[in-house]
Amino acid sequence: MPPLVDPVPGGNPGDLARAHALAHELSAQGVRGIVLAFVDTAGICRVKTVPWQGLQPAVAWGVGMSPVFDTFLANDSIVRTDVLGSPDGDLRLVPDLDRLVVLAGQPGWAWAPVDRVTQEGERHPGCSRTFLRRVVADAEDRHGVTFKAGVEIEWTLGRAAAPADEFAPATSGPAYSAARQTELSDYTADLLAAFEKQEVAVAQLHPEYAPGQFELSTDALDPVAAADQSVLVRQTIRAVSQKYGLRASFAPAVTERGVGNGGHLHLSLWRRGVNLHAGGDARYGMTAAAESFIAGLLAHLPALTAVTAPSPASYLRLRPAQWAGVYTAWGRETRETGIRVVTGTTGHQSHEANLEVKPVDLAANPYLALGCVIAAGLDGLASAAPLPEEVTDDPGRLVPDEAVARGVRRLPTSLAQAVDEFREDEVLRTALGPVLADAVVAVREGETAAVAGLDEAGVAAAYRWKY
Repeated sequence: MPPLVDPVPGGNPGDLARAHALAHELSAQGVRGIVLAFVDTAGICRVKTVPWQGLQPAVAWGVGMSPVFDTFLANDSIVRTDVLGSPDGDLRLVPDLDRLVVLAGQPGWAWAPVDRVTQEGERHPGCSRTFLRRVVADAEDRHGVTFKAGVEIEWTLGRAAAPADEFAPATSGPAYSAARQTELSDYTADLLAAFEKQEVAVAQLHPEYAPGQFELSTDALDPVAAADQSVLVRQTIRAVSQKYGLRASFAPAVTERGVGNGGHLHLSLWRRGVNLHAGGDARYGMTAAAESFIAGLLAHLPALTAVTAPSPASYLRLRPAQWAGVYTAWGRETRETGIRVVTGTTGHQSHEANLEVKPVDLAANPYLALGCVIAAGLDGLASAAPLPEEVTDDPGRLVPDEAVARGVRRLPTSLAQAVDEFREDEVLRTALGPVLADAVVAVREGETAAVAGLDEAGVAAAYRWKY
């Protein structure tokens, strides 16, 4: 694989000239510092920052950061694998200038996602952004398909003045109510203004179900850009919330009861500019390729939860009758199945039709989650896997014999069970490669050990403000 940056002094001349000009443009706009962001295996966004004058050197040489962060837990403890978790070594964080944006919610700052490379300029095998880019490129090379993706963002607002790390909902209005929207009207208007300035196209922003909960969805992008945008959106929400004396939690379960915060993934396959989820001869206008892709997702869904629901708190959310999609089943607009087929409204199917992967929350590293979801679906596409019969209503109501006959399984009920499934899934482990796959196992086992002995309230509290 070719180096991401030139390992010799000076870097790529074109990138350096661009970085030099961009740095001075940022300074003229009042930017004083640049946030260099990546997401670790535990789903925590880690950052380093440089002054605006440091942008060109960062592009040329990267900014140093230890590879040990691949094995950090959400509580900042460190676990070890055979190849990771050592205090030795160094990596370079190289900002992506194409994705750099001035932060409207944090005056004086800009933000950019980074690729992590070795000191020799080679791509680091533990870089989740590089992993997703590779999966997307392989899909186009081998199958002639591209993707559009989006990550739903749900968050719960608490009062920052609440005692210690307790949670006090910031609103009193009912779910989806005008009362709740009115209570925080200025706050949500400022959020929309910030996203407009950052050129984030917002599709919806509304009060959600749980106390103090809101949801935002954005327009679909290519998968790497969609993952970048998911990280940027949360950075912005945190900043604007703080200005209003609010504390934003993206944790899967803010309390031990309730629906929790999801991070559903929306994905559509495209070939030569045509949406494969519409205009086909299969069910609901899907093409055979779209059906096989969904079949692949269903086959790997139990193992996928180790990546898409990676926190012990995730399993406080992944419960039946909470629209979390805890069964290996699919259906059109069926919110209790693991995969929901979205056909779009009449006349708009060709660009709206997509699939939704429901057992996903925002503890997940979005690059790992999207990459593994795509790898699972491609496994079904490659084998022309048949899509089983649709499940309507609640899959939990199926009698056991019928559920078995239809291939409907309950997803793992704990992170430990999810890891067991992941260990046995060669497709996902191979797609990730040994470094990332081992990191996933080590970090998930570390998170499980970190909450051993805690009751459900203790687990929720342990992760309430981590994400």
